[in-house]
Amino acid sequence: MSSPRTPGDQASVTIGLAISPLEAFEVFTQDIDLWWRRGPRFRNARGEQGIVCIEPGVGGRVFESFDGPSGEVAIEMGRTEVWDPPHRLLFAWRFSNFAPGESTEVEVLFQPSANGCRVTVMHRGWSQVRPDHPARHGLPSAEFIRMIGLWWADLLRPLAERSKR
Repeated sequence: MSSPRTPGDQASVTIGLAISPLEAFEVFTQDIDLWWRRGPRFRNARGEQGIVCIEPGVGGRVFESFDGPSGEVAIEMGRTEVWDPPHRLLFAWRFSNFAPGESTEVEVLFQPSANGCRVTVMHRGWSQVRPDHPARHGLPSAEFIRMIGLWWADLLRPLAERSKR
């Protein structure tokens, strides 16, 4: 999947980490449950329960799993489309309230820098999601894209903390 790039279609956030791109890729993918924030803004599971996981390799699931009243619940948030350590990760992304066929994409770049690496997350494809979709919270496009950027910035703070040497 490669969504067309349209103005107002993409939120982008970059953080610096004091580790190598390979270490950053591994922390992002293998330790995702340790840094992905908990709580209703970031997970479907309530409280401390559940895990977020990225299965390695192209086609791997990005999912959240937790115990529900009737047993284990697994919510697939997407599938990996590019798995290129230590450079790039790309996965389709779906909020839990997306209808079948609705998705966006998240691309994560791991680039060397003087102090370690820069991790850039680009979440795009929002022009494909209808303007009245509940995920947009009734916001006009520019405000919604800004909100998504702030959401990713808030989400990535624990990644930076986990990555300190």
